Amino acid sequence: MSDKPGTPVRRIVTGHDDNGLAVVASEASFDAVDIPSGDAAFCLVWTAPDLPVDNMDPVDGRDRAAGLTVHGGSVIRIVDMHPGCASPMHRTNSLDYGIVLSGEVCLELDDGSVTRLGSGDIIVQRGTMHLWRNPSPTQGCRIAFVLTAALPVSVAGAELPEVLPA
Repeated sequence: MSDKPGTPVRRIVTGHDDNGLAVVASEASFDAVDIPSGDAAFCLVWTAPDLPVDNMDPVDGRDRAAGLTVHGGSVIRIVDMHPGCASPMHRTNSLDYGIVLSGEVCLELDDGSVTRLGSGDIIVQRGTMHLWRNPSPTQGCRIAFVLTAALPVSVAGAELPEVLPA
């Protein structure tokens, strides 16, 4: 697990197979690299080139209506997964960055695969069908999620639909 400075950062990236099922496209660990000033080390995990934000907007972000995502925008939220609980299977038209802050969580994809993540692990969720499950019967799991608007995924010329929890 990557919960201490100096340990590698683990990244899991999801994608789709030729049938449109969600798959873990890559899993890798990366070392942080000292920056020139020497006071920190950085590890680039993922970038997206577009999402213009108006930093002059006077609205307090907590006062803006938001579902799981904000169409055309972004959301950051902390999710406390209760012990032994799971989210519904879902897919959003978004690029999501999830950082496990404490505890453990399992990422389950519609292809049946399960990837366990622990404190310090990062998931890059790319519009795939998935659910989150806390495998512990006694310990909660806290995850920081950053969701940014994305185009729908297309497989064989057909857009995969959003599937939102009820």
